[in-house]
Amino acid sequence: MADLADALSDDDPGAESGTGAGPRRGGPWAGGWAGGWGGPPRRRALYDRQLRRRAEHASLRHRAMRAAMAVPEPLVRAVTRSPIEIDGRVLDRRVQYMLAVQRLLPSPLEAATLDPAAQRRQLRMVAIPAMPTRRDVYSADRVVSRAEADGGPVPVRVHRPYGAGPLGRASGSRRHRGAIVYVHGGGWVTGDLDTHHGSCQTLAAVTGCVVVAVDYRLAPEHPFPAALDDTLAAWAWVAERPDELGFEPGRVGIMGDSAGGNLAAALALVVRDRDDPALPLPVAQGLVYPGVDLRLDTGSIRTLADGFMLTAEGMWAFRDAYVPDPADWERPEVSPLLASDHAGLPPALIVTAGFDPLRDDGFAYASALRAAGVEVHERCYDGQIHGFFGMGLLPGGMEIITEVCEAMGRLMARPLGRPRA
Repeated sequence: MADLADALSDDDPGAESGTGAGPRRGGPWAGGWAGGWGGPPRRRALYDRQLRRRAEHASLRHRAMRAAMAVPEPLVRAVTRSPIEIDGRVLDRRVQYMLAVQRLLPSPLEAATLDPAAQRRQLRMVAIPAMPTRRDVYSADRVVSRAEADGGPVPVRVHRPYGAGPLGRASGSRRHRGAIVYVHGGGWVTGDLDTHHGSCQTLAAVTGCVVVAVDYRLAPEHPFPAALDDTLAAWAWVAERPDELGFEPGRVGIMGDSAGGNLAAALALVVRDRDDPALPLPVAQGLVYPGVDLRLDTGSIRTLADGFMLTAEGMWAFRDAYVPDPADWERPEVSPLLASDHAGLPPALIVTAGFDPLRDDGFAYASALRAAGVEVHERCYDGQIHGFFGMGLLPGGMEIITEVCEAMGRLMARPLGRPRA
């Protein structure tokens, strides 16, 4: 499979360039991502620091947070004292340092001790400045119109790389562009278009795709199935607007992190099972540390129950807010892992973190998809914690985030109609 330089035109504003080697984290790398792609070593870095200075805009708060995380190594080791090792994995020392600093502040993910309004304020305070924004991506808010009986309108935010779309250089591009519907995380209780703005802009810039972020209704005010209904409405809205949004008809993928990964996986199952032309099957699904089994009883949840930002207690509270009736926890729209059949689902990118309570969820879903004959590309970042896809403030954080985006871009750039494995 050609690398990102071939997947995107050289003149694409989202194409990353450089001369160094891309990041190599979290285990063996021979042949690229687990499950495929291989090929010769790349001649370009996935994340170029000179490009960052030209294309990224870092707010004052982001620069301050990044500087706080980039303290000298002796200070990091003095604060963290000894490495943390669990299940043969060693926590990244910079992540360990960040957690030590974070313990001095209220956590935005302590669902059991904070009310929803306070949680949302906390997450916005931390997440918005944690990522830089992009100068080469145009972002605009839109509304998916819908009757009040169906839940009312759904706000979305369209992120378009400059040069993409009807007014861009589509005629000279070697690849048609796709669209990615992005569903944010936050335990179905927190998160919005702003908390994931930087991540979605980075995704658009790296992949060259139009990215449409969904501002679905949140629990506990709007429990299941409100978030999934809103995601499906946004999905249909995007799928029927290739000319307006500027992507190749039929080339639409779904992606989400955490609770958004749950909704992305659930959407793929729902549209597979519905005979509805307005709901085409995604060409790819990107699941970043997804929660796919709301029984919440895995080895990683027990082993990593506390101390790594996302806690088991918080997860239980999030689940109870989103799905208050335990009788619904095993429904496939709620727990995609428990679907009776995973055959016929789109190729999947599944990304996990070694110190994430949801780690085993991702492992189990990748295994279930493979067993059903679905093509899976899987990667565990062994030293990372839940939420790393939005932690551009950490040294090396943007390299990892860019690598995940590039992998999603590869799935999106392949010829349509490719036979599934």
